[in-house]
Amino acid sequence: MAPKPATDPTSAPRRPSLGQRALKALREAIVSGRLQSGERLVEERLSADLGMSRVPIREAIKQLITEGLAEPVDGGRGAQVAALSPEDAQDLIEVRAVLEGLTARLAARRRDPRKVARIQELLLEGDALAARGSPAELAALNISFHELLAAAGANQALQELMRPLRERTEMVFRRNSVERAGMDWREHAMILTAVAEGDEELAALLAARHVRRAARARMTAEIPAVA
Repeated sequence: MAPKPATDPTSAPRRPSLGQRALKALREAIVSGRLQSGERLVEERLSADLGMSRVPIREAIKQLITEGLAEPVDGGRGAQVAALSPEDAQDLIEVRAVLEGLTARLAARRRDPRKVARIQELLLEGDALAARGSPAELAALNISFHELLAAAGANQALQELMRPLRERTEMVFRRNSVERAGMDWREHAMILTAVAEGDEELAALLAARHVRRAARARMTAEIPAVA
C-alpha cells in the first residue's frame, strides 16, 4: 500500500490574525452605524468589547484611517469615526455611481445564469421586506444586492476598488426607510432585468442613475435611502 502523502501545511486556510479580526469587527460597526460619525475610538474600551489586547485594536484603527472610515484627532494621539462633509459625500457618490455602472455593465456582459438567479432570489427577499422590514435588515439586504452584482461582473480589481468606496458611502446611505425601500428594490429589479438580457448600456445607465437618485433623496429631501 502506498504511503499517504504528507499534509501540506500551506494548503490549510490561515486563521485571520487578531489585527484582521479587530479590523473586520470595527469596520462592520462603523458601516452598520453602531459606531457613529464623530465617535471616539477608545482603545481601552474597544479592547474590552472585543476581548483582545490594545495592540491589534491600534493596528485596526490605523488601517481604518487609511481607508477613510476613521480620522485622527488630538494631533494624532487619538482617532474617531470619520464624518463626511456634504461635499466629500457628493464626491464619493459620484465616483461610486460611475463604478456601479461599470459593475452592472460587466455583469450584463458575463450574464452568468447562476449568479443572475441568485440575485433574483435576493430581489424576492427585498420585495418582501420593503413594506415591513427594519432599517437594519433592508440596509444589509441592499449591501448584499450590490455585492452579488459585483460578483456577477467577475472583475476582481473592480471589486477590490469598490469595497472601501461602498463602505464609505454606506455612512451616507445606511439610514434606510420603508418609504424609499420600495423604490430601491424596483430600481434593483430594473438593473437585474437589463443584466439578464445582456443589455450593457442600459444596465450601466440604470445602476449609475440608481445611486444618484438614492443620494439625492437622502441628501436633499432628508428621506433616508440606500444605494
